[in-house]
Amino acid sequence: MQEPLLGSEGLDYDTFPETPASPRERTRAGVLQNRRVFLATFAAVLGNFSFGYALVYTSPVIPALKLSSDPELHLDKKQASWFGSVFTLGAAAGGLSAMVLNDLLGRKLSIMFSAVPSVIGYALMAGARGLWMLLLGRTLTGFAGGLTAACIPVYVSEIAPPGVRGALGATPQLMSVFGSLSLYALGLLLPWRWLAVAGEGPVLVMILLLSFMPNSPRFLLSKGRDEEALQALTWLRADSEVHWEFEQIQDNVRRQQLTGITPILVYLQTIFDSTSVVLPSQQDAAIVGAVRLVSVLIAAVTMDLAGRKVLLYVSASVMFVANLTLGLYIHFGPRPLTPNSTLGLEIMTTEQPPATSFNYLTLIPLLATMLFIMGYAMGWGPITWLLMSEVLPLRARGVASGLCVLVSWLTAFVLTNYFLLAVNDFGLQVPFFFFSAICALSLLFTGCCVPETKGRSLEQIEAFFQTRRMSFRP
Repeated sequence: MQEPLLGSEGLDYDTFPETPASPRERTRAGVLQNRRVFLATFAAVLGNFSFGYALVYTSPVIPALKLSSDPELHLDKKQASWFGSVFTLGAAAGGLSAMVLNDLLGRKLSIMFSAVPSVIGYALMAGARGLWMLLLGRTLTGFAGGLTAACIPVYVSEIAPPGVRGALGATPQLMSVFGSLSLYALGLLLPWRWLAVAGEGPVLVMILLLSFMPNSPRFLLSKGRDEEALQALTWLRADSEVHWEFEQIQDNVRRQQLTGITPILVYLQTIFDSTSVVLPSQQDAAIVGAVRLVSVLIAAVTMDLAGRKVLLYVSASVMFVANLTLGLYIHFGPRPLTPNSTLGLEIMTTEQPPATSFNYLTLIPLLATMLFIMGYAMGWGPITWLLMSEVLPLRARGVASGLCVLVSWLTAFVLTNYFLLAVNDFGLQVPFFFFSAICALSLLFTGCCVPETKGRSLEQIEAFFQTRRMSFRP
């Protein structure tokens, strides 16, 4: 598609004529309307917090279990690989389930349902007496994560006004990052069993808050529950003057009837153990988590200002540079002071002597990883899920979002499960060269296929694709 697909910022889109809002209306929209939307969004994205927490749970736990004296819990390389990657299989199953649950139960109830496997999964890992309990618990938390990954972006996009949908669309990724950072921080203080216990808290708070939040008005209208939909929209906007927006949605319903982020996060501490880094690997992982959080905050602030497409360009470019830098450093840089004792990620591609003193080059793995996480978190992390919920038509949004999650996490499983095998066979630099090639392809994809949806309602975006216009201009 040519530039820009949805680039016009004027009010010349004539499918739904817009009327200027008075200063009083704009004030109320910014203060009252958004306040309740923010509350509902926060309640929902607590599920993403749990998802991010569970995703990187293995980062400090695998090294601890590698050294465990309990033969039932001691992990070899193959078992550690499965413990790290089985989460993605659960997430794929969660995405598959979302294809049904999103439209059967609705967005809100599907998010609440995810608490059941999440609570059981954390309990199994906290009380694990054998490898099977760890794997089952990890799979269940993955299932919950896949379900929320498909349902929460749809829920948030359907309740948010156009003016803040970009910022709110970044909050699922923001909370996921915050969950991962919390795990890294708690991993410095708590034993691995208590890390699982701590994961139960956000899930229970999510259930409590969501029970007071409304369902998506668009979902309710698609099920013929018009009165409930109007009540939900009125509550979200904190205003009785919602009939124009309600009629837009109602009219629309009537007409219808691989970047490498997952293996890097899962094995982050292990990767640092395998390179010559300045700080202990646990501290490096926590620092990277903090950078990831700040980056998503930047994306949330700028998404409705700069637009989605610009951030995707910047994101892919930064990730390309970071992955290429990591690959080149590992291939040509100094070897670690001590061999990795966790998963056997030895650097076998160079014959250089071990580093014996401080070398500023040893900052490169940490800085490049921070750069990669920053690039992902400010673009391809939050924006892809937001775009998914924006461009999909209402009638297919529940099923298609689940399918996207299914494909995403099946790919993540392949990458995560074979990451260690590829490292042992070919060297740690090879996956990073592969990831850099994927990032280069994503730049091309963004330029050719990705629309700019900034500032448009979901009904305007859907009408655009139905009419197949090249821009919003009549």
